[in-house]
Amino acid sequence: MLLASNSRAFRFAACLIAIVLCGTAANALAEAREHPGFTYYSIGELQAATPSAPTPGLMLMGGGDWVDEAFRWFVERSGNGHIVIVRASGDDELQRRLHDDIGGVTSVQTFVFSRREAADDPFVIKAIERADGIFIAGGDQANYIRYWKGTRLNTALDHHVRQGKPLGGTSAGLAILGATSYGALDGGSITSEEALARPLGAAVTLDSGFLHLPFLDRIITDSHFGKRERLGRLIAFLAKAQTNRLIDHPIGLGIDENTALCIDGDGLGRLYSGSGGYAWLVRAQGAPAIAKPDAALSWTGIDVTGIGPGSLLNLRTTTIERPAFARKAEVRKGALELHEQSIATAPAASKRGNP
Repeated sequence: MLLASNSRAFRFAACLIAIVLCGTAANALAEAREHPGFTYYSIGELQAATPSAPTPGLMLMGGGDWVDEAFRWFVERSGNGHIVIVRASGDDELQRRLHDDIGGVTSVQTFVFSRREAADDPFVIKAIERADGIFIAGGDQANYIRYWKGTRLNTALDHHVRQGKPLGGTSAGLAILGATSYGALDGGSITSEEALARPLGAAVTLDSGFLHLPFLDRIITDSHFGKRERLGRLIAFLAKAQTNRLIDHPIGLGIDENTALCIDGDGLGRLYSGSGGYAWLVRAQGAPAIAKPDAALSWTGIDVTGIGPGSLLNLRTTTIERPAFARKAEVRKGALELHEQSIATAPAASKRGNP
């Protein structure tokens, strides 16, 4: 009789726990659906404790296919806990892949924003504040700036990083991580040729004062780098940022597709790539020569250094151990030229001192 009684008690307790968990999930979903400015998805155990303490990290992905090894790094930095994905298009595909294929996470939630008001929604902010890791998906960075800049979500993202928790972004999500970002606010995506022809033009839509991340205070990022030949436009971004004094001596950091640069809490960056890609560190010596606002760019003494899987980038000093390549770039009346250098004779590209 005692055994039977204990069995009934165990089944009752199990049912009660299941009811509570289902009720919690249902309440969360109902609360999310009350706001028309976002679509909400979740998977995993939302109420479970985080297995271990999160540690600082920035994951800079260049778009294209996911790099599983980099995401495993990100999940570990998140303490194998609760990850939140924020985006302004798409659905829960990344969420399901992260939970089901990468694995090792306690839960994943996705917020797909469609209105600015959603970035001040209490349900959204509560999830962001509880997150152990936050990932900004690809899409259109203009939406991220318009929907998030100056909101409670903006403040919460900065606070998340200050708490020593990891943040990642890919493609458009990478574009907004730098101190100054190419916002694509005119609805287009400028090419290198167009940007070099008019670096101070209205189409080079740089935005500042959004996110404030460690080690990226002088950085302008760009994605899909080698495949879309974006070195020229990144140089143009640097020229405009320096000319308009948006950043003091800005540095460019381009990331190839299917490639991620993972930066730890000490500012040390290591590269992971599924297709032999690189990260590109771009530094200029001196000031750009731009005669007038609608003139083409001329600029010499631009150092371009490749970061490969065997390299180590120190963002505190911008030194690179074992660089993959070194090149010297120059722009004359909007035309970009690249010249190979011996790695042993090209240290200037990896020194942080004032250009």
